[in-house]
Amino acid sequence: MGVLDSLLPGLRHFMKQSAKLPLLVLLLWMLLFFVVFSYYTDSQVNQPHRTISNSESPHYVQRSARAIMASRNYQWGLYAERRGPFQSRQELRRTKFRKYLMKTSKREYSDDYSYDWSVVRGLWKGQVSSKMLSKQLQRAMRDHVHSNKHNVLYKGQRKASRNGQEILCQMKQQAKLRTLDGSEQPFAQLGFQQLASPKLQQMYTTCAVVASAGAILNSSLGPEIDCHDAVLRFNAAPYKGYEQDVGSKTTIRIMNSQILANPKHNFSSSLLYKNITLVAWDPAPYNIDLHKWYRHPDYDLFTPYINHRKNFPEQPFYILHPSFIWKLWDIVQSNTQENIQPNPPSSGFIGIVMMMNFCEEVHVYEYIPSMRQTNLCHYHEKYYDAACTFGAYHPLLYEKLLVKWMSTASEEDLKKKGKVTLPGFSKIKCPL
Repeated sequence: MGVLDSLLPGLRHFMKQSAKLPLLVLLLWMLLFFVVFSYYTDSQVNQPHRTISNSESPHYVQRSARAIMASRNYQWGLYAERRGPFQSRQELRRTKFRKYLMKTSKREYSDDYSYDWSVVRGLWKGQVSSKMLSKQLQRAMRDHVHSNKHNVLYKGQRKASRNGQEILCQMKQQAKLRTLDGSEQPFAQLGFQQLASPKLQQMYTTCAVVASAGAILNSSLGPEIDCHDAVLRFNAAPYKGYEQDVGSKTTIRIMNSQILANPKHNFSSSLLYKNITLVAWDPAPYNIDLHKWYRHPDYDLFTPYINHRKNFPEQPFYILHPSFIWKLWDIVQSNTQENIQPNPPSSGFIGIVMMMNFCEEVHVYEYIPSMRQTNLCHYHEKYYDAACTFGAYHPLLYEKLLVKWMSTASEEDLKKKGKVTLPGFSKIKCPL
């Protein structure tokens, strides 16, 4: 026991020292880890990293730390040489997206543009079909054919091989101008006969029909247009401010029923509709049900007509008879094998044929596009749509083809002025 008692103090001291060793090792290991970690994180400051800005879309990233440091430490020149113009990744992505949109829109515009010019060249040659239109317009046309809003049921013949003279004779025989005179019901019992203006039969030597197409801008056709005995304009197309291109003379204005019904056109008060002959139209059902038409016109033209005739009884004002409108549609359909839109012809085509009834010679401007062709719908509005030129609702493409076949204008007039020349019915000689 004496020996053991003498060894115990030494043993206790050794155990105390041994217990401290793991703590020392652990301390040294933690110190080493801290040094290594500090060295690693410091080295990462100069490495590119990405962070997402909370204020922006998660698809965009901020500038890299490397780029920021380069710009701050006057390394811009070297950086620019290596990377080109300085842009953050966010800016790069935005630039790429803008370029993609520009490329896409240019491609789409280019496709539409090539379609448009293909159709224009076809019209100049008198050879065109709906298959030449853009796919968008083809779909719109098919939709209108299928919807058949006016219950059109065409039973006539189709002959796509008539020459210009044969079409002119067909026009003369079938497209006689007719206006609503109040002799038919329900208009007779409503007193329209007392309101109706005297028959529209004044004759002119030369007439100008001025289309509202955007292509007439920068044409300088105004002086030539004003030289004609009578000038026809459409709907709400103005001339003030556009005299150099469209002229200032107006003899007749033809309007669809929207012009009379929509307050924004100020039909009852605007000077645009004063001191000239007015002609309005609205599509009735294809079967010419006048009772149904009076109850449910596309737009109410009857109330404004009655009010205008009472307030300005001296001003000539006519409503085209629906039979005249739909006869023109029949003529267009009869001259093509394709199914045209079962909707009334455009105001342009209606106006052209109307003027052929009482002009010896009709000069039509920018109905068939010139080399200035544009998708600007109207020269007085900032609205672009190829349908305004080639048709979606109206069978414009087929109307224009028919007009081209009847035209006697030179190729130069057609391409440079967008001008076609048509003989009036009084000058057309047809076989008996």
